[in-house]
Amino acid sequence: MNKNTDNTEVIFLSDPSECLMHPFYTKKIVFTGALSTMTRSEAAKKVRACGGIMQGAVTQETDFVILGKKRRGISTKQSKAEQLISLGQDIQIIPEDDFIWLISMQKEDPLPHI
Repeated sequence: MNKNTDNTEVIFLSDPSECLMHPFYTKKIVFTGALSTMTRSEAAKKVRACGGIMQGAVTQETDFVILGKKRRGISTKQSKAEQLISLGQDIQIIPEDDFIWLISMQKEDPLPHI
């Protein structure tokens, strides 16, 4: 019989949904351009509710740049993100519609009942 000599603990979660994390969880997020569906303050609350961290400017630490529909051309924030991406940074630039879809992901009942 094999004995486990690693002395590791196994932790069972009482709620299986606790192991599923939102894509914004612990990620740094920047908005550029006005959103057409909500205020930036409302959007920031939704990001924080998903475990995300708001930033005012794009940096090497940024994970997502959200492009609001009401923008004129390429913003300074978008240009900075594109520049950092070209230098190898892992920054995702996503349009407002994709942001809306991501924040609508529900944490409740992620697994089907059997």
